[in-house]
Amino acid sequence: MKIVAIGSDHRGFQLKKKLIEVFSNEYEIIDSGTYSEEPADYPDIASSVANLIISGRAWRGIIICGSGVGASVAANKFKGIRAAVCHDTFSARQGVEDDDMNVLCMGGGIVGELLAVEITRAFLGAEFKKDVERYVRRLEKVKKIEDENG
Repeated sequence: MKIVAIGSDHRGFQLKKKLIEVFSNEYEIIDSGTYSEEPADYPDIASSVANLIISGRAWRGIIICGSGVGASVAANKFKGIRAAVCHDTFSARQGVEDDDMNVLCMGGGIVGELLAVEITRAFLGAEFKKDVERYVRRLEKVKKIEDENG
């Protein structure tokens, strides 16, 4: 079973709970916090999720903060993490297929539960198109930028 790390700050806590409820039958879920609606800092949550992916303990990650932006900014500071804010299913699917995105960021104050479930389903159901040369070439360029500026 594929392992998904999911975390949120206080603004995404309720949405995180819903996603865990919906997807725990299809994936092994690692809950990276926060565990209540008490104030929590999204960089701490992004760090936890990113480290689970980097270590190989998780296949993909999901981070939810108020807008998704802060979570994305923080997660992208980690080598090997390709995080993006997606508030629609097309971006969530295409981000994986074309760009090998491995962390989905969403805004708990932006998307409702039903849409978040569909976005997550698109993200988790997509696979990188590793047989399409242009996507592989572009990903290698991104990795080179990361190595040079790490």
